This record gives sequence, structure tokens and C-alpha cells, in this order.
Amino acid sequence: MPAATTHTQALIAFDMDGVLVDVSRSYREATRRACRLFFTGARGWQDLPDPLFSLAELTKIKQSGGLNNDWDVTCRVIELLCQRVTKPRTAHPGGLPGAGISWKIYQTALSGWDVTPLTRFLNSTQYPLTELLAQSAGDDAADTFVAAACQKDVGNGNIIKQIFQEIYLGPTLFLDTYGFPPALHTDKGLNTQEKPLIEPSAIGRLAERNILAVATGRPGSEARYGLDMLGFRKYFTRVLTLDDCLAAEQALLKNGRTKRSLSKPDPFMLDAIAEQTGELPATRYYVGDMPDDMLAASRSRAGFIGIGFTASVENKVQLEKTLLAAGAGQVFDTTDSLVRFLSAAA
Repeated sequence: MPAATTHTQALIAFDMDGVLVDVSRSYREATRRACRLFFTGARGWQDLPDPLFSLAELTKIKQSGGLNNDWDVTCRVIELLCQRVTKPRTAHPGGLPGAGISWKIYQTALSGWDVTPLTRFLNSTQYPLTELLAQSAGDDAADTFVAAACQKDVGNGNIIKQIFQEIYLGPTLFLDTYGFPPALHTDKGLNTQEKPLIEPSAIGRLAERNILAVATGRPGSEARYGLDMLGFRKYFTRVLTLDDCLAAEQALLKNGRTKRSLSKPDPFMLDAIAEQTGELPATRYYVGDMPDDMLAASRSRAGFIGIGFTASVENKVQLEKTLLAAGAGQVFDTTDSLVRFLSAAA
């Protein structure tokens, strides 16, 4: 636990991915690999470029907003890629809407797809996702199938999430988490590739005079694993995750309330952190790297100020503009400048 102090300067909440943790080789790379593996079994899938697109291109999709987590990002990218896939004009094979699809139905469907046009397109441009996003009217049949492949959970119809988790967790952690072995990916998990963007020692110094918390879209087990592996966890008094959002959503339904997402840009996690903290310092910050982080801060009842952090991306100038437009109070492009600002918080 953080050391007790006589004067608390601020409540500082951090996003994890792209802020505390460099996920370019884990979550971001898992999205790229999952998008390619999704087309396994389609005609010509072995000829698809590897990787399919740059991480800079993927960042543009994430910055477009409205995507709660990397599984949603992966689904969105696959939807875009399917615009250049030839597939039979048949009815959706997945059964009832919202029910997901079985692994057998997925394999049968992909065997009728031809990704040769997608390969030609990817080899013809440096900016495939940017172009596809601009042309995102899309193929309704492909969109319907991909939407079905994103429903439910791993082992229960969510094909895309399963492929992603196999890549991110690796075979041992995947088996421990879900109770059955991976179907497509048996190599080492990419979670082992994560590195700190902010040194744990710097977080430790901030914890001496501030209350620190985490508000992340990661599942609880993956958040705890990452914080423990990188030496962060002992400095944070509160860790709010996707699990907390989902539990609160279910509680709303049980109380007869309308179903809605409590993931970012909803301020649920930030307001929950404030409620659990007790007497609040006058200054409250939320440090994030995406527009939805800034929106969550600006919408919070507890009065968080969004602090943008662009150290993990190549186009820092464009992201800074995007974060400021989403409500950021300040934006920093290096760890040193961010830590200096937070250390002087009053």
C-alpha cells in the first residue's frame, strides 16, 4: 500500500494500456494477429500479408472512439477488412441474433470465403484501414457474420474474442482461464511482452503524496496480472476494471433499469473510485491516451480533469489535437513531463 502522508495533494487515476503499460507488442499486436488468424481456412488466407497493417493504422481505429476494449477494436477492424472479401450471398448462418456462432459454423463459413481480393488490396496501399474506414458502408452480409462472431464470451460463441485471447494469454494461461485448450494459437502469449511506460519507481514517488488508482478496460485478471508483473500494484489503492463495469450493468438490469454500457466513455469507474476513496482531495486527474478517457473524465460527477498522454504513439501532434478536442485539460508527450506535472499537483 502507498505510504501514509500528512498532506494528500491529489487523487490521480490512470488508464493502463498506453499509459502505464506499453502494449504495442501485446494487445496491439494481438489485434493484428487475431485479424489475420480470423481468416484461417478461407481461400488464399496463407497469402495474406503478415502483418496485415501497421500499428499506426490500428491507432487511428482506436482513436475513432466508441470502442470499449481491444476485442471491440479487433471486431471493428475485421468488419472493415471484410469489405474486400468475397463470400457467398447466403443468409446469416449463426442462428438467433445475439447468440454468437459455434466454432464449426465459423469454420464452415470461412471455407466459402475468398480473401484473394483482400490480399491484393492490402498489398496496394500503405493505409488500408484509413481507406476502408472512409469507405465503411461495407458488405452487410460480412458485417452480420462478424457481428455474430463477437457475441457472448469465449467458448460460448465469441470466435473473435477467443482468437484474441489465445494470442494474448498463450496456451497455459488460456487453459487456466477458460478450461479448454486454444484452437488456433499455441505459441507463447504476448502478455509477456509488456513493458512499463512509466517507471514503477516514479509511480512510487507519486504515491507518497497522492492517492493513486487505476481505471482500465482490461478484465480484472489481466489487469492484476499486468500490474503485478510490472511492479505497479502496491502503489494503487483502487483498481477498477471491465469486471466492475459488467457487474454494475447487471445490477442495473436486475433493478429494472435500461441496459447500457458503463465502460468508457461512461464515467462509472472514475465516479466509483471517488466514492470508494472517502474524503476527496480537491484535485482529481485521470491520465489516459484515448478520447474516451478524456470524455469519461469530463463527464464524471467527481470532477476529474482529463490528462492526455501521447508517449506511446508515433503521431503525437494529431493525438494531442484529438485529446484536447475530447476535453483534455493538459496533454504531455513524454513520461518526464507528465510525472513533473503530476508531482507538482496541488
